[in-house]
Amino acid sequence: MPTFQHSEYLLLLFLIPVISGIFIYALYQKRSVVKKIGDIELVKLLTSNHNASAYIVKFLFITVAFGILILALANLRSIIGSEKVSRNGIDVMIALDVSKSMLAQDIKPSRLDRAKQLLSRLVEKLKNDRVGIVVFAGKAYLQMPLTGDHAAAKMYLNAATTESVPTQGTVIGDALKLCNASFNSKEKKYKALILISDGEDHDEDAVKAATQMGQDGVAIYTVGIGSPQGSPIIDETTGLLKTDKDGNTIISKLNEASLQSIAEKGSGKYVLFQNTDQVINGITSELKSIDKRNVTDDSLMNYKSWLRYFLGIAIILLIIEFFISEKKSGKNSFLKRKPAIALLFVFFGFNASAQIEKEKQEIIKGNEAYKKNEFVNALDAYGSVLEKNPENAIAKFNQGNAFYRADKKDEAVSAYENAIKKLNNPVEKSNAFYNKGVVLQQDKKLSECIDAYKNSLKLDPANEDARQNLQKALQQQKQQEKQDQKKDQNKNKQDQQKNKKDEPKPQQSKLTRKDAEEKLKALMEQEKNLQDKLHKVNASSVTKPEKDW
Repeated sequence: MPTFQHSEYLLLLFLIPVISGIFIYALYQKRSVVKKIGDIELVKLLTSNHNASAYIVKFLFITVAFGILILALANLRSIIGSEKVSRNGIDVMIALDVSKSMLAQDIKPSRLDRAKQLLSRLVEKLKNDRVGIVVFAGKAYLQMPLTGDHAAAKMYLNAATTESVPTQGTVIGDALKLCNASFNSKEKKYKALILISDGEDHDEDAVKAATQMGQDGVAIYTVGIGSPQGSPIIDETTGLLKTDKDGNTIISKLNEASLQSIAEKGSGKYVLFQNTDQVINGITSELKSIDKRNVTDDSLMNYKSWLRYFLGIAIILLIIEFFISEKKSGKNSFLKRKPAIALLFVFFGFNASAQIEKEKQEIIKGNEAYKKNEFVNALDAYGSVLEKNPENAIAKFNQGNAFYRADKKDEAVSAYENAIKKLNNPVEKSNAFYNKGVVLQQDKKLSECIDAYKNSLKLDPANEDARQNLQKALQQQKQQEKQDQKKDQNKNKQDQQKNKKDEPKPQQSKLTRKDAEEKLKALMEQEKNLQDKLHKVNASSVTKPEKDW
């Protein structure tokens, strides 16, 4: 659906009724003046060479041209959404295990970290293939549907953590079913699944799901990551080894048998992770043997602008208006100037159109560099557009993506914020808020990323990615608050213990028993003398009346 890039300029259309009112008032005043002159017939004779209807027609042409120029200024454009890219490849779904057992460090730095590194490099090899991502633990979630944007796929993989799925476990069966649903059900080939997991807590539905996928033409390749001997799991929150309810240290072991069974039922192959290059070469060689087909996919944001068409129509109307004479016959010096003025408008129109086309080509150039992971070149291309036209929201949005991929998070957030100010389409603005939230979440700025996701959902309630990431961010924030609360409690305990240590301890008496008895005897003697004096004072005192009035 076509939308206006700068819809605020449409407010200028309200000037048209105002100008029309002024014109009508001018016509009325003109007629009033004619009546005041005197003899109407004489006035008509003196102005017989003037074409009154041409005067009105000229105004109509100018007014319509003015309205069309406003529409051109607002830049009506239709979303071709993304650039269409044709590839000869297959569809590959990636299922990544993000359960707590993947924190085991029998594979350094951890099973999950090494799995993400492996998949990130593997995605780079799948240049002509569409890629989708599912993460799973106790539940399975679609992180990214099938797309040819490999840079986005790597971004989602880098963002995957054990907090991505709140429910713990290893439901491989659900992950397989979700991956299968993401493929085109009408095709019986051109499909592959790469599952990477330690296979622990393998559920019985996995083999059934793998069998069904094999029948649907999906080749399943499983990668076992971990060791059969197993390793303890380090809790990310406390930094301590995880224990069971009896206090025993949990040892997580690689379950090769289940992964081998899944690969066998899925007409694929099982690979034990030992070396990254070895696994990548093995899987890519297997994927090359699968039949390819030509697929068309979307890439970065792009639009078709209708500005040049509006400019063309406005210029034609102005040219026609310039050659309409208000005189019924003859030529004047004004007419001689009209072609020159018209040529100036034509030059302006073509110059503006050429500038827009140049900006579009620069953005496409930046998009191509982005797809090749040449982020510096992409930033240069987007930057050249923004130098000439800082209002170009597309360049700002894509610049934010390139900054993020170049690991310049602050610049990426700033670019997305600028794009948000320029974008008018709710869906586009929602996507900008979402991307901003992803960057902030990666930077551990949870409160800010939560606000970004909420704004994204306000603009586009159907943005499921924003909804899922918002839930994860809220869970992370809750855990962070618990950790902060625990730290405060520990600090208070330490302060109390310190204060206890600082309290003065009672000193033991150094008096001997004999000295103590003598001091007690002296005190009793003083008490007796004091009581004798009090008795004498009481005996000599005069009784006073109860009242003194």
